[in-house]
Amino acid sequence: MIPDVAVERVEAAAYTIPTDGPESDGTLEWDSTTLVLVELTAGDETGLGYTYGNQSIAALISSKLADVVRGRDPMDVGAAWTAMSVALRNEGHSGHAMMAMSAVDAALWDLKARLLDVPLVALLPAVHDAVPIYGSGGFTSYPPERVGEQLGGWVEQGIPRVKIKVGRSPSDDPARLDAARKAIGDESELYVDANGAFIWKQALEWAHRYRHEWSVTWFEEPVTSDDPDGLRLVRDQGPAGLDVAAGEYGYTLPEFLTWIDVVDCLQADVTRCGGITGMLRVAALCESRQIDLSGHCAPALTVHALCGATRLRHLEYFHDHVRIEGMLFDGALDPKDGALTPDRSRPGFGLELKRADAERYRVA
Repeated sequence: MIPDVAVERVEAAAYTIPTDGPESDGTLEWDSTTLVLVELTAGDETGLGYTYGNQSIAALISSKLADVVRGRDPMDVGAAWTAMSVALRNEGHSGHAMMAMSAVDAALWDLKARLLDVPLVALLPAVHDAVPIYGSGGFTSYPPERVGEQLGGWVEQGIPRVKIKVGRSPSDDPARLDAARKAIGDESELYVDANGAFIWKQALEWAHRYRHEWSVTWFEEPVTSDDPDGLRLVRDQGPAGLDVAAGEYGYTLPEFLTWIDVVDCLQADVTRCGGITGMLRVAALCESRQIDLSGHCAPALTVHALCGATRLRHLEYFHDHVRIEGMLFDGALDPKDGALTPDRSRPGFGLELKRADAERYRVA
């Protein structure tokens, strides 16, 4: 029976959690991560969703989107998604605006599933029972020994593919890659992510080195994603066996349409691309063009959406987000046999906020 209720309460909050050590990649340094949480209540149920970004996103949700979804039928997520898109016209459909919309959309899907008392994956045309993952960390701030320890730990957990950050100080990377390969052995896949640190010729030179010296099979953002010609160059002239990936900073379908023709595997982030609704649209785009989709971070949310992606490659099991989701939520998933499986015994995403634990990190 479909509940006859409307969204009554919309609340947004931000929590800033320090990292467990200094972190950096090819182009950025950070020492904390902020999770912006949305909670929507209808009847006796509350759904949650979130994004990772500045605390100002919480204010944007409260000021621009709360009134859009309040009073709406939580069963009609698509209509709410469209209404939010219209409401954000003057804010633009990228950056914080789309991240705010992504968090609210996720909360709407969670609320709908909870009202129907089913796991969110049961509401989707799921084609997978589980989602393969790859361990992601290996920050450029990590010395070789810590890189080896982290990546080797993931392989010991049964995760057969792992990734490190490169490009901030390229002269230091060979030692870090040596440590990574030694720690994971010859059978596990090794990925690298430059976060756009290189220009064309640098990226192409390193692509050949990564492949031939360390058997790397995945080169993420070899150049900035704002440079589709550079991505195409590395993809087309790079070595066989090395896939080029990009898309994690995509917000709208036109952006994904640009990247889908210049990469081997398209990435999408559920906390940026319009939530569950947006991720399903990107998945359909990938199916139409016969290219694989890889989910970027936020594993506790993304695993449900990716079960509905026909051209699924895998999901990034990112160190910071895994740590935060375990700290702030009951129900965060643990990997088994190199994959995450949605918990079908719990409604929605299967997550419950640890309010007392979260409160100490609240900033908005």
